[in-house]
Amino acid sequence: MSYQDILKELKQKKYRPIYFLHGAEAYFIDAISNYIEHEILTETEKAFNLTVLYGKEINHLAVVDSARRYPVMAERQVVMVKEAQEMKSLPDLFTYIEKPLDSTILVICHKHKTLNLNSKFGKLLKEKALIFDAKELYDNQVPDWIKEYLKDKNLKINANAANLIAEYLGTELSKIVNELDKLALNLPANTEINEKHVEENIGISKDYNVFELQKALGSRDILKANRIVQYFAANPRKHPLPVVIGSLYNFFSKLYILHFVRNLPEKEMLEALQLRSAYFLKDYRAALLHFPLQKTEQVIGFLKEYDLKSKGVDFITTGKEDGELLKEMAWRILH
Repeated sequence: MSYQDILKELKQKKYRPIYFLHGAEAYFIDAISNYIEHEILTETEKAFNLTVLYGKEINHLAVVDSARRYPVMAERQVVMVKEAQEMKSLPDLFTYIEKPLDSTILVICHKHKTLNLNSKFGKLLKEKALIFDAKELYDNQVPDWIKEYLKDKNLKINANAANLIAEYLGTELSKIVNELDKLALNLPANTEINEKHVEENIGISKDYNVFELQKALGSRDILKANRIVQYFAANPRKHPLPVVIGSLYNFFSKLYILHFVRNLPEKEMLEALQLRSAYFLKDYRAALLHFPLQKTEQVIGFLKEYDLKSKGVDFITTGKEDGELLKEMAWRILH
């Protein structure tokens, strides 16, 4: 089940005795556990029937003791185990998982990594619990996720604006949600969000962003690329060099792959580059005209070199500010 499916089921008041939430993307785990913690019980019921435990501070006995209690003046109780990845005796919950109490909703939040479900304890969880694997999104999945999130807020967003947010904020969903909530707060329902809305409400410039820089470099638009680089150099806190290099490395790495798959059917090309549609392929195809294979390899080498320099890992101490390093790197890519 997806996290939306689980939330939908919870809103329909269909509850499971055990929820085991694990994986790398903390946002999904928080979204499910927060709903269970705050929405299932009334405020009066929470006083006696909501128990929140932290894995680093307790052992399995404390969890079993809480889960085996019966609810007080309520149909059910909620027992929440947060930071379960820190709980050394987690597998010792085996006896409770075998025979859970129907009136208890036990939620185990195992963040940042997955549990081995092929272990004896893992196999029992698969049999008795609702297991949710909170996987991180790939870069190319983020724009569609943004659209779906805003759809629930009665907002639309065009492709360029969704890509702009994804390029600028990366794949950390909690950070993205904070910014999307600003849009939902400031814009009327049914607005179609464009780049101007993003610039005014989130502060991401539609003209001066990494997405536009990679397009300018890919098309060898020297004037536009230099203008963006100058802006980044003047605003290093908004555009830190390691983040810029990371985005450009992603672009030129895909371009490198495209050199080897350019004659495949379009669907296979999109899969190889992890792109969602042909709309996003056009920038890479344009860049092929300006960056043959050898030059692409050279650019990837430049990016690695300047990534090390920006982090102070270099054979020769340059003493240059990040802005100067960015200008120098862009010049070498373009010429």
